[in-house]
Amino acid sequence: MENTNNSPFGLLEDNGQAHCIVDLPSLCGERLARLPVVLRLMLENIVRNTTGAERDNAVQAIFQWLDSGASEAEIAFQPARVLMHDTTSTPALVDIAAMRDALAEAGVDPALLSPVLPVDVSVDHSLAVEAYARPDAAEVNMSHEIRRNQERYRFLKWASLALEGVRINPPGTGIMHTINLEQLATVVTTGKNAQGQDWIMPDMMIGTDSHTPMINGIGVLGWGVGGLEAQTVMFGMPTMLRIPDVIGVELTDRLPPGATATDLALTVTHKLRAMGVSGEFVEFYGPGVSTLTAGERCVVANMAPEYGATTGYFPVDEHTLDYLRQTGRDEQAIARVRSYMQRTGLWFDPQARPRYTRTLHIALDAIGMHAAGPRRPQDLLPHTDIPRALEQLEFHPARASSLPRHPVAIAAITSCTNTSDPALLIAAAIVARKARKLGLRPPHWVKTSLGPGSPAAASYLERAGFTEDLAATGFSIVGYGCTTCIGNSGPLPDCIREEARAGNIRPVAMLSGNRNFAGRIHPDLDLGFLMSPPLVVAYALAGDAERDLAHEPVSHTPEGQPVFLRDLWPSREEVSQALALALDPADFKRCFIHAQRNPLWHALDVEDSPLFPWDPKSTALRRPPFASLEYGSQLGSYSAYPLLVVGDDITTDHISPASAIPPDSLVADFLVERGDDRHDLNVFASRRGNWEVMLRASFHSKTLKNLLAPQAPVAHTLHAPSGEILPIWEAAQRYRDAGDPVVLVAGERYGTGSSRDWAAKGQRLLNIRAVLALSFERIHRSNLIGMGILPLRLPEHLGPQTLELQPGDRIRIDAAAIQPRCAIPVTIERASGTQETFLATAAVETQLEVELLQCGGVIPAILQKTIQEHGTSVSRA
Repeated sequence: MENTNNSPFGLLEDNGQAHCIVDLPSLCGERLARLPVVLRLMLENIVRNTTGAERDNAVQAIFQWLDSGASEAEIAFQPARVLMHDTTSTPALVDIAAMRDALAEAGVDPALLSPVLPVDVSVDHSLAVEAYARPDAAEVNMSHEIRRNQERYRFLKWASLALEGVRINPPGTGIMHTINLEQLATVVTTGKNAQGQDWIMPDMMIGTDSHTPMINGIGVLGWGVGGLEAQTVMFGMPTMLRIPDVIGVELTDRLPPGATATDLALTVTHKLRAMGVSGEFVEFYGPGVSTLTAGERCVVANMAPEYGATTGYFPVDEHTLDYLRQTGRDEQAIARVRSYMQRTGLWFDPQARPRYTRTLHIALDAIGMHAAGPRRPQDLLPHTDIPRALEQLEFHPARASSLPRHPVAIAAITSCTNTSDPALLIAAAIVARKARKLGLRPPHWVKTSLGPGSPAAASYLERAGFTEDLAATGFSIVGYGCTTCIGNSGPLPDCIREEARAGNIRPVAMLSGNRNFAGRIHPDLDLGFLMSPPLVVAYALAGDAERDLAHEPVSHTPEGQPVFLRDLWPSREEVSQALALALDPADFKRCFIHAQRNPLWHALDVEDSPLFPWDPKSTALRRPPFASLEYGSQLGSYSAYPLLVVGDDITTDHISPASAIPPDSLVADFLVERGDDRHDLNVFASRRGNWEVMLRASFHSKTLKNLLAPQAPVAHTLHAPSGEILPIWEAAQRYRDAGDPVVLVAGERYGTGSSRDWAAKGQRLLNIRAVLALSFERIHRSNLIGMGILPLRLPEHLGPQTLELQPGDRIRIDAAAIQPRCAIPVTIERASGTQETFLATAAVETQLEVELLQCGGVIPAILQKTIQEHGTSVSRA
C-alpha cells in the first residue's frame, strides 16, 4: 500500500487487525456524493488493481464523466470470481480441454493452462420436468437427469480435478443465482495482495448467465457475460469496457396491497425497454428503495437483461444486512459489511441524488397486478387484459374441443427470478392452502410444477405446513433448477398435444420465469405469460388463459360455489406471519451441504489427468476445431453471400436452442445414426460439448423466418449459386468449399436473450465472417467478437426489409483495419449488376475487442499468450 500524502488508500480495523482499503471519500472529496454507486465501485476496483498512468487516467476519466454523464474512455474491470452454470461451463471447459491438447501438441505443458480466478459451476440447467404433481417428482427427475447427462457430468468432475480453482456444485444444490445469493456472495470480502498485505474490498464478480445481476439486489456489483468473455477473465485478462452510461431509476412511495415484487419487476422492464435502454448500467435510488426488502430488490435486479441493462443495482443498507442474517451469515462478516460500506461512502442514502446519464421515476404505489406477454417480457399488461391479448390473436379452432380455446398447458413456479425471494413462494403457498380448503384442484390438462432456486425452500415450506397444500394443488417440488424457465418443461400432457396438433386449441404457458419468447418454454408453445408465483397458482386452478380473474371465478367448489381471486389472494400480513413461522437461518447452509452430498453425483467415476480422454464415439463431448492455433482473423476486404437474412428480435434461442431435441429433426437423425435413442435425446443444451451437433442445431427454430427463403423448412436456407434449399450447415459447407465468404443480416436487437456462447460459436463454424444488424444485444455482441466475428451496425434506415436482398446478391465489406466504433464501407452488389454503398459502424467498443478480432477471437488469443509466456520456441507436434 502506498503511504504518500496523496495516497488513495487508507486503513480500516476489522476483528482487531488493520486492513488496507481504497479510501474513496479522501480520493473523491465532494465528488463522491455525485457519483452513482456503481461508478464508485468501478473506481474502487480501478484504484486497487492498476498503477501509474493507467490508474491516473482511469480515475480522471471517471471524474470527467460527471460533466456530461457519458464517456468514451475505456477502463479495466477485474472481478474476483466467476460463476457459471453447467450448460455454459461445459462448452467453456471443453474449450479449455481442447486448448490444453493444442498446447501439448505445440510442446507446452498443458497443466500451465488453468484459471487464475475461482470458478464456481452450478449444475442447474439440465433438470427437466418429466414427473410432476407427485411426491417423488424431484427424485424421479433427478435420476433421469443423472442418467442422461452422466458423460457430461463426468467431464465436469474431471475439470474440477484437472483445473485449479474450478468448483462444481452438483445437481440439486439449486439455481446458480440463488446459490450466489445464499451461499457465495460476501458483499464485502477480505484478501491479500501480491505484497502480502491484508485488504478489505467489495465482492465483485461476473457470471456466464445474463441474470447474474440478481446479485445486485444485495449490493454486489456483477453482471452477465458470455462464456468466451469469461474465459478471458479466468486467464487473467481484465474486462475492458467503456465507462458506462448510468440510468437512475428513482423509486418513491411503497408497493400497495396486492402488488408483488414480480409486478414491480415487470413494470421496470416495460418502462426501461420503452426508454430504449441497451447495455447501460441501471441504479435504483430514492426513498422507495428503502421500502423494499432485499428479496424484492433481487427480483427486480434479476430482470436486468429483460430491460436491456447490464446491471440493476441496489446499494447496501440495513435490508441487505437483514438478508445476510436471514440466510445464516456470520455476525462478524455482517458487521464488516456495515463498517466498510459506511466508511467508504458506499452505504445507501435514500435522500441522495447522484448524477445520472438519464433518469426514470416510478411511484411504487401505482404498481398493480401485472403479467407480461404473450411473447416478450417487456409487453406489460394488467392481468385482467390477458383475455383481450389472446382475443387479438384471432385464433379459430378447427373444430370444437372439450378443452378451452386457450388452455393453460403449463403452470410453472420456476426461475431464480421469483423463487429466490421466500415471500413470493410463501404467497403462492397461501393461495394453494386456501384453494385446498375449498376443494379446488387444477384441471387434468394443466402441467403444474414447483422448481425452487434453493433446497432450503423445501425446509421452510415444510416448517410452515405448506408442503401438503402445494401438493394438493399440483405444485409438488419437481427439483431445484431452472426447469421450465430455461425450456426444460418436459412433454406436454397428451390431451394438449393431440388437440393442438389437430388445430383445435392454442395452448398457453403461465410461469413465474423471466422470458416467454415463442418456443422457449416448449417448442410447441408460442404463447406464454410471465407473472408472480401466486398468480401462477390461480391460473393453474382456472385452467383457461382467457378467463378474466378480476371478474370471473377462478374455479368452483365441489358444491358449485364460485371462488374468486380475492378469496384466495394473501394479504401482506398473512405473508409476513407465515414467513416468521417458516424461516430458520440455519436451513440455508444445512440444506446446501446436504444437497452437495448427492450420492448419484458422487458415484460418477472420473479420470484424474491433465488431458481429457476424448471418446471418438461420444455424442456429448467432441474436441472443437476452433480451439486451435489455426483459427485466425476473419477481418479483411471481401465479397460475401448472405447465408441468412432475418428480422427483429432474433434471440439466442433462435440461433442456438436449448429446448428438447425434436425426434423428427435432422439433428435427431444425426444422433440416431451414431447410436442414440430417438425418443431419449435430451435437450439441445446437453449437447453443447459436441460441436457437430451444435453446428446442425444452429438456427433450429420453427419460429425463425429466413427472408432469403421464407418457405424453407426449419434450419434450412437458400444456397444462391445452385438455387437449392439446403440445411444451413450444408449450405455453409458448400460456400466454404468454394471459397465464398458468408455473412448474416438481421434487424433490431439481434441476439437478445440468454448469454449463450454457442449462439456465436455456431456462426463461426458456419463460416460467418460478419453480422450486419440494426442493433445487437450486449452479451451476444461480445460473444460474436469472442469468436472472431465482426458485428456491424447498419444505418437506422437500412434494415433487412429495406435492403430487399435477393438470391444472388452479395455484400462487399471493407474491414481490413478497424478501430472502436469506426465506419466500415459496405456495398450491396446486386445480382442484376447494380451497386449501393453505405457506411456501417463497427459494433466494437474497446481496443481489447479490436485485438481479439485481429487474433481471431478469445481462444486463439489465450493460446498465443500462453505460448508466448511459456514456450516461445516450440514446434507443432
